[in-house]
Amino acid sequence: MTRERFIDLVRAEQEPLRRFLLALCGGDSALADDLAQDTLTRAYVASGSFLGKSKFRTWLFRIAYNRYIDYRRKPIPEQSPIDVSEAMDIKSEDASDAFFRYQRLYLALDELPEKEKAAIVLFYFEDREIKEIASILGIPSGTVKYHLSSGRAHLKKHLSL
Repeated sequence: MTRERFIDLVRAEQEPLRRFLLALCGGDSALADDLAQDTLTRAYVASGSFLGKSKFRTWLFRIAYNRYIDYRRKPIPEQSPIDVSEAMDIKSEDASDAFFRYQRLYLALDELPEKEKAAIVLFYFEDREIKEIASILGIPSGTVKYHLSSGRAHLKKHLSL
């Protein structure tokens, strides 16, 4: 794959990739950007090994998901807790502060198991098909359907509180 071809393919997937990582990271845009940059770097280095057996975006999202899982496996340094109660009181009409616009959804997504969260984000945020989600997550299509079903139930429970 040429450098120019890689750049063209990445341009088409850059924003969806960032949205995917942003949702997985609970709205932490700095972390999502770091993971996206790492994903694109790794994809570029490995672009010579991309054989086209899957769609480029599926391959790229699989790398991003693996980077996210690797990040989650690392021990998290102790930090002072943040008070999210203020974020929950901000009305969605207040579009001036985009960080808090979807904070309630991000907090609910953070309560889901990793595969459920990824399946929900890919299906509902990125409009990916079940088959593609299965390829990205490395699980059977039936399992994706199960994660979507249980993820919806868990989200409904967390958002109704």
